[in-house]
Formats: sequence, structure tokens, C-alpha cells
Amino acid sequence: MDPSSIPLFNLAERRLAWTNQRQEVLAQNIANVNTPHWQAKDVRPFAAALDNATGVTLARTDAGHLAGTLDTGAQSLLTPAVGVHAPDGNAVSLDEQLTKVADTATQQQIATTLYAKYLSMFSLALGYGQ
Repeated sequence: MDPSSIPLFNLAERRLAWTNQRQEVLAQNIANVNTPHWQAKDVRPFAAALDNATGVTLARTDAGHLAGTLDTGAQSLLTPAVGVHAPDGNAVSLDEQLTKVADTATQQQIATTLYAKYLSMFSLALGYGQ
């Protein structure tokens, strides 16, 4: 059984790849907290990355539905984070970056836990867990 052929596992793997990439970008921001003129970066939200990767977007089924405010066009993977600049031009807020790191670590832990639980349920259903 190849878990990547099951959409649920494929989604979990993509989520883990996204959290890994976000942790790398946030680590670069923290490493450059004292670098003059460094602009903090972040990756696009996972939902936006997922929409662009699958080509599937939400459809308006009624004229009364709101169109939404998210830009569904192609964007680069990294987006500049908006922040206050220090006198040396650095735009990295250490508190904000550490909060994002903790949030991303929590998302990574949730995705890993769900992946492991579903894998154990599939193993049990196939008779491997006895």
C-alpha cells in the first residue's frame, strides 16, 4: 500500500512540506534580526498554496454570495511581511517571528499526529496491526 496514493495522506505530506518551508523562512528572518535593511518574509498561507497547486477554487453558486477578498492569481511563494522598520531599516520583529515559529510547530505536530493515526487505522483495517 502506497500512502501517497491516498488523497488524505498526500494532503498531510503537502502540509508537512509547507510547514518545513515556512520554518526555514522564519529561521532566516530570525537569523537576520540585526541585519540592516533586512525585510522579513513569510510563505503564502497553506490554503492559498493548496488552491494554486490543485487548480481548484471555490465557486460562487448564487449571485448573492460574496466573492471573497483573497487574490486567487498566481503569486510568488514568498511574500514580504508588513512591519515597522527599525532605524537601520530592519523590518524583523523577533516577537512576531517567534510566535509564527510556535504556530507553525503546532501545525506540524497536528499534521504528523493525524498522519500517524490514519496510517494506524489503515494498518488495523488491513490486518497489519494485530
